[in-house]
Amino acid sequence: MPIRVLIIDDSPIVQQVFSKELSADPEIQIVGVASDPYEGRDRIIEFKPDVITLDIEMPRMDGLTFLGKLMQYYPLPVIVVSSMTPKGGEKALEAFDLGAVDVLCKPGPDLSLADMSVELIDKIKSAARIRVEKPKSETPFADIRPKPLRGTGDYSKVVAIGISTGGVQALQKVLPLMPENAPGMVIVQHMPAHFTHSFANRLNGCCAVEVREAQNGDAVTTGRVLIAPGNLHMLLQKSLQGFEVRIKEGPLVCRHRPSVEVLFKSVASHAGPDAVGVIMTGMGDDGADGLSEMKRAGATTIAQDEDSCAVFGMPREAIKRNAVDYVVPLERIPYAILELAAGRSTDISKSYRQS
Repeated sequence: MPIRVLIIDDSPIVQQVFSKELSADPEIQIVGVASDPYEGRDRIIEFKPDVITLDIEMPRMDGLTFLGKLMQYYPLPVIVVSSMTPKGGEKALEAFDLGAVDVLCKPGPDLSLADMSVELIDKIKSAARIRVEKPKSETPFADIRPKPLRGTGDYSKVVAIGISTGGVQALQKVLPLMPENAPGMVIVQHMPAHFTHSFANRLNGCCAVEVREAQNGDAVTTGRVLIAPGNLHMLLQKSLQGFEVRIKEGPLVCRHRPSVEVLFKSVASHAGPDAVGVIMTGMGDDGADGLSEMKRAGATTIAQDEDSCAVFGMPREAIKRNAVDYVVPLERIPYAILELAAGRSTDISKSYRQS
């Protein structure tokens, strides 16, 4: 059965373009369009879609208000489609808090219609796999401040993380547990431009480590987390002081930009045994081959386990390629990162080791 999609957007042009692009995939069926949330409510009742694409700025009721009401009374997988602006990034984070499963930018100067279509199709297929429930907590993320773990301070490895659908929520559970002296970390989270900047700023405000959107030439140092900018690739390179990142343009790789594959392969080449690779929740196979290269180069590798993933796609593909040393539930990933980055494995339960 095809995935039934409802488009809620006040622009007739967007409705027409999205309908045409998505209908080109035989696994997707557009069941209806709506110009505002009130029409959207009626179409949801009429067509019972599997996934909704939702604009934020609309007449009569804004998308965020509608999303909050929808998740309380009729939870469905929702992908928010927003303009590529800093303000759009802040609203996208609000959408995640309200229960959206993913975000995407509308086509513009920095994102072609062809690239947007590829990513939207992937996101719809990921969203359709997620069982959405009513949000359990009304506590704003900024007010949730877990006590960081105790760090040893003798970390010898750089940590590279690749993550996609469900990643915003997962990283919000992992990074606040990192101690101030945590190992340097580089992260590719599949997110659009501007959204990664807002996400990094949010995390920076509630983490002991410094979290920021990476800039070209940034050093990877103890206590710093660098998140790849949306719509750009990030690579790791050696420097005189240790490691630094390079930011570059380029085509989609594994249907994504930034791509986990690009990051992991650069880590394999430049860090080898001085790295820990972590692949987490997300659909597809982005990063699976790169993690294989990291393992062959001597890095230690981790995959998030199926039960704790929103979508067990990327980790599954990496496991299939024998690229994973340890399969670890989300709540244990911070502990595993700290132990392995310090060159220890004695505290990683044997039950997590891949046979």
